[in-house]
Amino acid sequence: MQLIADLHTHTCCTTHAYQTLNEMAAAAKACGYRALAVTDHGPAMPDAPHIWHFGNWNILPRCIDGVAMLYGVEANVMDIFGGLDVSQKMLADMDWVVASIHSPCVPGTLSRKEADRLWHGVAENPYVDCIGHSEQQHYRYDYQELTRLFAKHHKVVELNGNSFRVRRDGLPNMKALLTACMENGCSIAVNSDAHNSGQLSDGLSSVTGLLEELAFPQELIVNADAHTFVQELRLHQKSCAEEIGGILL
Repeated sequence: MQLIADLHTHTCCTTHAYQTLNEMAAAAKACGYRALAVTDHGPAMPDAPHIWHFGNWNILPRCIDGVAMLYGVEANVMDIFGGLDVSQKMLADMDWVVASIHSPCVPGTLSRKEADRLWHGVAENPYVDCIGHSEQQHYRYDYQELTRLFAKHHKVVELNGNSFRVRRDGLPNMKALLTACMENGCSIAVNSDAHNSGQLSDGLSSVTGLLEELAFPQELIVNADAHTFVQELRLHQKSCAEEIGGILL
């Protein structure tokens, strides 16, 4: 499978990541990607950028050396009602919004009922585009019920390559989550969650192997095809959709 974009990456503005924006764009081009979403951690994470970082995207180029750039955030889910650490007004202006649970923001373990309620709240947020690394065992939710809701609200479920390194507790859940997505027509994105340039390609073989094992339909993978990806941006009513389409199509 040839991906055309990575929709969850970090730069050294998140200080436990190690590459600049231009270095990540160059690495994406070397991997054959045609688009890249930069989604540094939201401000509730201990070493995240200042909130001004996310309000200043308009100074950056839409295209870097032939790679179409999307600027957004990996927002932190903060409570069991799906509240995020970035304002709705700011989220509305972003090209791509990933919502994820991180233990500094939601410590401990959630009950199934609490996790279901949390993702219900996120699904109903009109500015969230992607559900980040949600296979974590400590936050296990009802995959059948929630993937139906994600599909209804056009949320893309992430299959995260970095989970094979740092969230191994949730790996047994990935197959069940992908199966629910497939059964309920819920789109996914195959992302690296790269915190350095090498991770853009490293580790994705395990992800693609799982997709091949399940015979997961390519039409449900939003970053496997340029037309599918641009259509997804339009579906999410992204202001960048036509500009990105002009570069990719």
